[in-house]
Amino acid sequence: MTSNIVDVLLVGGGAMSTTLGMILKQLDPSLSITMVERLDKVAQESTDGWNNAGTGHAAYCELNYTSENGDGTVNIDKAVNINAAFEVSLQFWSYLVEQGLLPQPAEFINRVPHKSFVWGADNVKMLKARYEAMSAHPAFREMQYTEDRATLAEWMPLIMQNRDDSEPLAATRIEHGSDVNFGAIARNMVRFLEQQEGFNLELSAEVEDLTQQPDGTWKVSIDQKGHRQDIHAKFVFLGAGGGALPLLQKADIKEGKGYGGFPVSGQWLVCEKPELVKQHHAKVYGAAPIGAPPMSVPHLDTRIIDGKKAILFGPFAGFTTKFLKKGSVLDLVKSVRADNLCNMLSVGKNNMDLTKYLISEVRQSHKDRCDSLRNFFPDAQDKDWSLAYAGQRVQIIKKGPDGAGKLEFGTEAIVSEDGSIAALLGASPGASTTVHTMINILERSFYERVKSPEWQAKLKEMVPSYGQSLVENTDLLLDIRAHTLETLKLKP
Repeated sequence: MTSNIVDVLLVGGGAMSTTLGMILKQLDPSLSITMVERLDKVAQESTDGWNNAGTGHAAYCELNYTSENGDGTVNIDKAVNINAAFEVSLQFWSYLVEQGLLPQPAEFINRVPHKSFVWGADNVKMLKARYEAMSAHPAFREMQYTEDRATLAEWMPLIMQNRDDSEPLAATRIEHGSDVNFGAIARNMVRFLEQQEGFNLELSAEVEDLTQQPDGTWKVSIDQKGHRQDIHAKFVFLGAGGGALPLLQKADIKEGKGYGGFPVSGQWLVCEKPELVKQHHAKVYGAAPIGAPPMSVPHLDTRIIDGKKAILFGPFAGFTTKFLKKGSVLDLVKSVRADNLCNMLSVGKNNMDLTKYLISEVRQSHKDRCDSLRNFFPDAQDKDWSLAYAGQRVQIIKKGPDGAGKLEFGTEAIVSEDGSIAALLGASPGASTTVHTMINILERSFYERVKSPEWQAKLKEMVPSYGQSLVENTDLLLDIRAHTLETLKLKP
């Protein structure tokens, strides 16, 4: 068995860990950092381009990021916060492009308009109220709304073909939405990091145990194809997607007690037929079916991966006991602990509608899925679409305010009291808000160094809005947005 000592250990080779590693190396190039990834390549799970929708989640089109108040008005607070968080990612990516640390923007991000589309009188009323609330806010001032069928046909020609003329329809649009290849971002970051002194990447490396030592450091035991080694780290980040929960449980910190996971699989219908692909250039989100989880909001998306365009429709949810796409069917069972059992049983009891929904999704045939697609694209032909499997998502289960288990559909950073270990749990909006989330972890785990003039100056160089609220300072938001849209070639 071998042993080594590092300043930072990053577990997982996806968007989260690579972003944190990149930020830390910019802040202090002398830091020794090791990244361990259980697969033989980085960014192969949820970060991979085909394992997610690639939507730059800015709350422009995702109806589940707003909610209706009792009086029929719309609450946009969550949308405003998500939008501001995504702007932080755009700032950091712009910095990396300008420094030559990421390739030309078209290799990882492209302008794809974000649109919401609904049908039926009630949904049209809801979308109009959402538009009125959002367009009044500076962050969404460029949002457009229409019920005019000729305009809808211009915005979404594929969707408007042979649609019932008597059906009430409405849509909103923001032109500077984006399609993001998070896998390309992560892999380019790793390529840069591997060229830096003090960075080490260990592939096919499975974490078997984490133990905090008397001096506060962590001994992390890994197995690399039969070769065992211990890595001693001053700080550990568990950014392993669905695999973060079992690792957090192994760390056995008090902040991680009571957490459980609810795994949900995803599937897409994919079309690569050129004559159809060229007619659709947008990410069009609809309203979620009754009983569906927020992550299952249906959308018809343009995807651009490695320069090739395709259309995705979905996601179609399913139930699995795996926490990772390339995980074990025993993941869920092994995650059950005395401290989370009651929370998990409570969630199971109180979410029977969700369970029934997932079972119905699993039992769908190809025709059933294509029938759902035809709500968006009436002329869709079954033969033009194939089924693809997306990455796994593990939703958070934790104790709610009433003491019962609660199912969460967001993301949550868990940091130990001494700041020596952090983990990221949950799913959407996930990778879109990575930079904002990683800076938050830095502030909690490296709080003394973050306060130093050197780190403050560098953080403001990488993220010009750092230290200021883009939610409150909308003039700053608009100034920064103008720069990032120009740098990343997203300007309409």
